[in-house]
Amino acid sequence: MSVGPFGVEGNRRFFLVDRGMRMINGKRIGALQTILADYAAPARELSLRFPDGTVVTDTVAQGEPLEAGFFGGLMAAHAVQGPWSAAISEHVGEPLALLESDLDEGAIDRGRGGTVSLVSRATLGRLAAQAGGDGREPVDARRMRMLFEIEGVPAHEEDTWIGRPLRIGGAVISLRGHTGRCVVTTRDPQTGEQTLDTLKLLARYRLEVPSTEPLSCGVHGEVLAAGVVRIGDPVALT
Repeated sequence: MSVGPFGVEGNRRFFLVDRGMRMINGKRIGALQTILADYAAPARELSLRFPDGTVVTDTVAQGEPLEAGFFGGLMAAHAVQGPWSAAISEHVGEPLALLESDLDEGAIDRGRGGTVSLVSRATLGRLAAQAGGDGREPVDARRMRMLFEIEGVPAHEEDTWIGRPLRIGGAVISLRGHTGRCVVTTRDPQTGEQTLDTLKLLARYRLEVPSTEPLSCGVHGEVLAAGVVRIGDPVALT
């Protein structure tokens, strides 16, 4: 994949809002995690696959401009015309609308300082050990929604890399902070059901650890030099 100044192209380009124009995600509606999305940027073709096998595909067309609540602020966006809002609303059982961010960098919640994220497999194994496992089978990385997953370092080693440039494949990033976790990580990435109390597990051994965000698991940062990153690429501090 190509990693540019704003991270991966299309990251959070689309988001959902309720009738009050407030952003809605898996924190409140777990069923959203059962929908798989695929977006072809050049053709502006968006496909959503639902658990029953139904696929809703069409070309994205923008509707009226508007502002919507996005995390702690407002996001300039456009309504998305097409079949997706109705299909999503039917699936989750409440009216939601699909919007497209007006920002070139997409709707990134942490801004330029958080366009990429990273966690190690050993860190996920450490979290699994808190849940009673032996640490050899890590927590499903999809729960953490991180861009990069690496191996070959001790648990939480990535915490010590804040402020240091890191080369990943052909890209160079600078890690800016620890990524605090939220309730969405408690949900199974396939079913959307709350199946693992990740926040309680992190609180057991991470609550007093100095970090830029509480209950952290993984780190985030910005892109210093764009490049292509492939599975298996080396990772090294520069």
